[in-house]
Amino acid sequence: MMSAMEFADVVTRRRMVRNYTDEPVDPAVVDRILTAGLHAPSAGFSQGWAFLLLDTPEDVARFWVAATPPGEGTDSWSAGLRRAPVLIVPLSSKAAYLDRYAEPDKGWTDRDEARWPAPYWDIDTGMAGLLMLLTVVDEGLGACFFGIPPERVGGFRAEFGVPDDHKPIGVISVGHRAADRKSPSLRRGRRDLDAVVHRGGW
Repeated sequence: MMSAMEFADVVTRRRMVRNYTDEPVDPAVVDRILTAGLHAPSAGFSQGWAFLLLDTPEDVARFWVAATPPGEGTDSWSAGLRRAPVLIVPLSSKAAYLDRYAEPDKGWTDRDEARWPAPYWDIDTGMAGLLMLLTVVDEGLGACFFGIPPERVGGFRAEFGVPDDHKPIGVISVGHRAADRKSPSLRRGRRDLDAVVHRGGW
């Protein structure tokens, strides 16, 4: 195991890695990555998330068949991504949050979704995913967060028995980095503080 990095280094080194070697990932490292996700904040400590772990060649292959639209997945980007030996699918449960806030200590008497200013079930699960992405960096590995095409979600659910009340918010690939080319999107450049921070008002 590599020594832990300084937190600032972990944050600045985090990037989407789309090319991996075929070297396996130590299961103990995978468990540390998953455990980090459990420390994400969640409204009412609802913890309405679940993480589908796919870490065998057979299960990873099943995922790509279920999640890939016909005629796609043969480009070089896809080939590099598909070599990742581990896939983690964070899933959010709206029902867990609606149920939690209908409990006596929260004071709501119904499960009305309109009470929520934002879908915190998705937000909290996304934060769990980000903690996993940062842990991947700290472990000296690479990761990429990507989505399942909407038209393939049903097939994904059927293939892995995912219940209807759990929604995949994305997928995290994990593996050992291989030589990678930068995404063309990076030409946009990272926005600086003055471009995004509005101090004291807009």
